[in-house]
Amino acid sequence: MKIAVVGTGYVGLVAGAGFADMGSDVVCADIDADKIAMLQRGEIPIYEPGLEKLIAHNVREGRLSFTTDVPTAVAGGTVVLLAVGTPPLADGSADLSFTFQAAETVARALTGFAVIVTKSTVPVGTGDTIEAIARKHASYEFVVVSNPEFLKEGDAVSDFMKPDRIIVGTSDARALAILQALYAPFTRSSDRMLVMDRRSAELTKYAANAMLATRISFMNDLANLCDAVGADIECVRKGLGSDARIGTKFLYAGVGFGGSCFPKDLRAAIKTGHEASVPLRVLEAVVAVNDGQKHRLAEDIRRCFHGDLAGKRIALWGLAFKPGTDDLREAPALVVAEDLLAAGAEVVATDPVAIPAAQALLGQRVRFVASNYACAEGADALALITEWRDYRRPNFQRLAGLMRGKAVFDGRNIWEPADVCAAGLEYHGIGRTQRV
Repeated sequence: MKIAVVGTGYVGLVAGAGFADMGSDVVCADIDADKIAMLQRGEIPIYEPGLEKLIAHNVREGRLSFTTDVPTAVAGGTVVLLAVGTPPLADGSADLSFTFQAAETVARALTGFAVIVTKSTVPVGTGDTIEAIARKHASYEFVVVSNPEFLKEGDAVSDFMKPDRIIVGTSDARALAILQALYAPFTRSSDRMLVMDRRSAELTKYAANAMLATRISFMNDLANLCDAVGADIECVRKGLGSDARIGTKFLYAGVGFGGSCFPKDLRAAIKTGHEASVPLRVLEAVVAVNDGQKHRLAEDIRRCFHGDLAGKRIALWGLAFKPGTDDLREAPALVVAEDLLAAGAEVVATDPVAIPAAQALLGQRVRFVASNYACAEGADALALITEWRDYRRPNFQRLAGLMRGKAVFDGRNIWEPADVCAAGLEYHGIGRTQRV
């Protein structure tokens, strides 16, 4: 089966490489010539564990190729995946201009019946508009299907190859049969395909991200309450998670969520609600809590130094919005760094992979250091922001000898307060009862 993927961003590359690895012939197309040239040289424009190896293997096997010629990529294709960006507009809604442009280009390039699959996260009803646009320009039959992705950055390859569920939004039997054949290698052990109408599939993606984000903001709200009443959020988390109706996932308090999905999708969902005269008040609160939580760590550091950070050196461990990626979109670390700089602090930061991206955003206002221990040297305080493996079990005795001050801020609650204090350091967590 020949597959065309329009868009070589995060979703398009993972999907293209994944389908190629299961035997399909895949052409990934993008109008960004620099990005395509990079991919043709064997380089990938994003950091995602396992993706570079997967792409290289399928390119060598002749199943995966890259081009700037979108019409040629689409010609002869049975399935065309639309995986272009949907960045947020100023009012919070999704910018669908790239999606609609791609739909027109694809429709003009069809050489026979094809299934046009929307992989990008798009508002409810977008499939209807794509269909209307394509009908104006297509000379052949087609069906527009919603097939949203559910990939976690940092573990996207595994998520794609072993999906929890595959959502397919269509009422067309022919299109469904084609997608069932396409996904058959991924669902051999059990049928994880859920078939529904197109609008429900579009909304399911937003609903999933909204629910996960809600759990995070709920825990951050509780963590702030724990600070006020003397409770420990880790104890509360374990008590909540032990309830089988609730479970343990996404119940971790911290410095807030970021990335390319949760913030953007929440705001787009809220905008959709307003347009439908159905205010999504819970999601509005989730966004408000998260926006405030990103400032929490810098506020804690300022309080520790009695409001005076002038001349204080603060070391930041972790810049990416989560481990396993170099993605800095809406990363809490950027907010923390800006707040500290505004308060007069000297900021030194490190990250296993995101330093180049951070340098492009923060410039020379922040000093970047490759080693986490070198980053902590001479620091008045250390703040963990991204819980990379490298930072999960540091040598606190070594840190105590390197740092000028004693304050350690655990922005992800992954360190044991007793271990930190045993080294002569002061522990500050998010909603933790033990401080010193």
